[in-house]
Amino acid sequence: MDLKRSNWPVIAIATAFALVLSVTGFFAVRTVRRAVYWRVHRDEPIRPWMSVPYVAHSYRVPPHVLYEALGIPFPLRDRRPIRQIAREQNRPVTEVISVLETAIARARSHEPGAPPPPRPDNRERAP
Repeated sequence: MDLKRSNWPVIAIATAFALVLSVTGFFAVRTVRRAVYWRVHRDEPIRPWMSVPYVAHSYRVPPHVLYEALGIPFPLRDRRPIRQIAREQNRPVTEVISVLETAIARARSHEPGAPPPPRPDNRERAP
């Protein structure tokens, strides 16, 4: 009897350790999956099912830039798909996508540290 009573602290600590290890593993796997997902889904073609924050994340531009281009005040949590935004604005989805693509190109051209546009002749000039 004394052996069983003295083992319960060890079992409790082992159980707590296993629980902490499981939770840590869960969050580690979730973090790695998200990192891999966004590495693969960069500059993904814009589709009607995507939300504006999704497009902003994929193209690495601030979401407020895209909302501003669409004439929508920047909401904190907006998960409406582009097709719904187009419907609400009485515009074709292709037009909304075009506006987003233009805003992305404009935002990227104004980024500090962005590479300069290539020269037409592709030759380096001597100093």
